[in-house]
Amino acid sequence: MNTSERFTLEPTNEGWRSARIARGELNDQRFQLPTGVTDVIFDRARLVNVDFTETRFPCFIAYGSEFDGCDFSGAAFEQLLMGSTGTGIGGQEWDGAAWPRTVFRNCTFRRTRLAERTFFGNVRFERCVFDRSRLREQTATFEAEFVDCVFLGRVRSMNFWGRPADREQAVLGRGHNDFTGNDFTAAELDDVSFRHIDLRAQRFPGLPGYALLDRIAERVSSVLPLVDSWPDEKHRQEARSALEFLADTARAWTDDQALVSPARLGRKLPPALREELFAAFRRTSSDISRG
Repeated sequence: MNTSERFTLEPTNEGWRSARIARGELNDQRFQLPTGVTDVIFDRARLVNVDFTETRFPCFIAYGSEFDGCDFSGAAFEQLLMGSTGTGIGGQEWDGAAWPRTVFRNCTFRRTRLAERTFFGNVRFERCVFDRSRLREQTATFEAEFVDCVFLGRVRSMNFWGRPADREQAVLGRGHNDFTGNDFTAAELDDVSFRHIDLRAQRFPGLPGYALLDRIAERVSSVLPLVDSWPDEKHRQEARSALEFLADTARAWTDDQALVSPARLGRKLPPALREELFAAFRRTSSDISRG
């Protein structure tokens, strides 16, 4: 990408679509689409300190682009492809041999309404802030990287991956995704999965009701006698199923470590039993939370 190029917003070749292809470099101003234009495709563009606040994007596609110091607070995306394989219509088609990366660096996503099931693609976030953004039902994250980012507010039903899918590694040019230094101390995590990620390289202390623990399989074995002592078979079965799933996923995904909460030990258990099991689970070995 030639970052010295003049910034342009050119129409696509398809007259039926109200879209613009953005190329070149834009600095220190508000981003403004022409009247009547609904979609924008960033094709190897570079945007520095650009204001996207409160902008509504029916379709936003980024391919091989950089966003540095940009503010997306209050922006709304109906369809969002953050690290696209190609611009598609009127732009760069994917050749299947390489997948350029899009980077968001020092960007702010405050109360940003991300599209449901956003396609993250080959995207890297560095020192970005996700403050009460709509991070929910986000599972298309296999290639996304997060480094030194801050998460505030609720994060629900989201997957983070430290390893891209095997079939994508050649075109990405890497066998792992960087995921380190991220701060979740002010986040509320609900059904969030960390897969092939070093949990000790993140910041979790301060989360109420959570503990970052090692030797999950050993802990599961240690608390089973407690579970077996409960009089209600329904409660015993609920706890056993949750513990088995926790042990299996920790072994497969996070080197026998896990971020554990009472809910992960049995969502359908009565609160008193969940807390009793959680306390026993923490006592069985050393808590490895930093701080």
